[in-house]
Amino acid sequence: MAEGEKKKSLLYKIKPISDRLPAVTKPEGHVHFRTKMAWIILILVLYFAMTNVVIYGLDQEQGIDLFAQYRAILAGAQFSLMHLGIGPIVTGSIIMQLFTGAKIIKLDLKNPEDKAIYQGTQKMLVIVMIVVESAPQVYGFMEPSTKFIDMSDSILAGRGLALARTFIVVQLVAGSYLVFLMDEVVSKWGIGSGISLFIAAGVSQQIFTGSLNWHPANSALEMSLNNPPAGTLPKTMYIFHHMSSPELVNGGYEQIFLAQPNPMVALIGTIAIFLIVAYTESSRIELPLAHGSARGARGRYPIKLIYASNIPVILMAALLANVSMFSMLFASHPSFSNIPLLGDNWMLGYYVGGNTVPAGGLAYYLSTVNGVGDWLLPLLSDSYLNTYLNGIGDVKTRLQISIHVLVYVSVMIIGSIAFAKFWIETTNMGAESVASQIESSGMQIPGFRRDPRVLKRVLERYIPVVTIISGAVVGALAAGADLIGTVGNATGTGVLLAVGIMIQLYDAIGREQMMEMHPVLRGFFGGE
Repeated sequence: MAEGEKKKSLLYKIKPISDRLPAVTKPEGHVHFRTKMAWIILILVLYFAMTNVVIYGLDQEQGIDLFAQYRAILAGAQFSLMHLGIGPIVTGSIIMQLFTGAKIIKLDLKNPEDKAIYQGTQKMLVIVMIVVESAPQVYGFMEPSTKFIDMSDSILAGRGLALARTFIVVQLVAGSYLVFLMDEVVSKWGIGSGISLFIAAGVSQQIFTGSLNWHPANSALEMSLNNPPAGTLPKTMYIFHHMSSPELVNGGYEQIFLAQPNPMVALIGTIAIFLIVAYTESSRIELPLAHGSARGARGRYPIKLIYASNIPVILMAALLANVSMFSMLFASHPSFSNIPLLGDNWMLGYYVGGNTVPAGGLAYYLSTVNGVGDWLLPLLSDSYLNTYLNGIGDVKTRLQISIHVLVYVSVMIIGSIAFAKFWIETTNMGAESVASQIESSGMQIPGFRRDPRVLKRVLERYIPVVTIISGAVVGALAAGADLIGTVGNATGTGVLLAVGIMIQLYDAIGREQMMEMHPVLRGFFGGE
């Protein structure tokens, strides 16, 4: 092996292991459109089934959900086989992108062998992250039930608790790896990305229930004006039906528009986010193209304003979810709290009264701002400020709340720009790769010589700038959506992602149908 190959082949040592991991076989030829749609529907049914399969042997009343704030974005369901959601997959992707972008991992992703090694390494890293995220939670915040411990003790005397916890970890690992395989099925046999599909499905479910749920907010109590239906629309109709006009003026309208759960302002915010994202997704620059040999054959290459898609926000959300998880582990977990400098360090984050929302420290300033009740109302009204303080479990001043908003918005924008640049380079969407794709399809920009180098220079005027703008716009949209708030606790970022994903899926389905009717277009769109 040549010296140059040795330098970039360090990861080849783990190839024998990664090749033996369970994987989804890539189709050898073209997959029919109907087959792709069938796989998408089947995977969606399996996803919803897994969200309803509760982890066996878990005491749910004693469990603490470390990802409570990020449920919608991580496409998970509390204490189910989907408890970790897409978190380990996205975290593994973040690490690989950072290492590749920093040239710590020297792989040429245009080389099929190097790309296979990259994907194999990422798969192994996902398994490591599944264990890293599941084991500390089970051994600190997800306690097995007493009945399950006794049953385990009858199998392994004196080791019942350890066996019960191990079995719960195995369930989490199996469920999370199955999610990874489901993502591969959608990517190879379906349309788009499984990760995106799961996010859109989870957020859509939360918006639906948050808008139309007619059950009382507190299921343990009877329905009343103090315990109205949980959904926005049933809640509004119930209050209008049971309150007189003076009562509506003296607090009824405030309860409808501002009071939790699912106030009307959250539904309005959800609709506004939907319209803004739909408009932004349609904004693009279109470069004219003409076929080099077929006279009259013309086309356009679209460079969207959201060129990097919504992937940067998914990566940022996963990163912040991990910050939240590890800050709580360092603050509360018996093993992690003894680590020097990091353990029980209030500067990293501290929690009050068993609350999963950080009360202070770095974790507080990086935590999600969830609607106007988290920032605007406390800044404007003393009564809402007192309610907010009681909910968070610690005294906060208006200055601290303002700093929280500024830090969160800034981190979302800057982080999304960084991830957008990494994503474009690692997915062959850079100027050089796009120029090569256009040239290989026989197309060229009218008035320019047919040469990939010329195409590259033209594309470099647009793609690097649009990439930065794309990251900034999608980060600002996500942060702004979180500030507005949404129904169903879907979070603004979750709604932004869901709308963008559905629009992109619609476009992808349109391309697939076009390629079915005109097979010659498959080469241009990267199909087989």
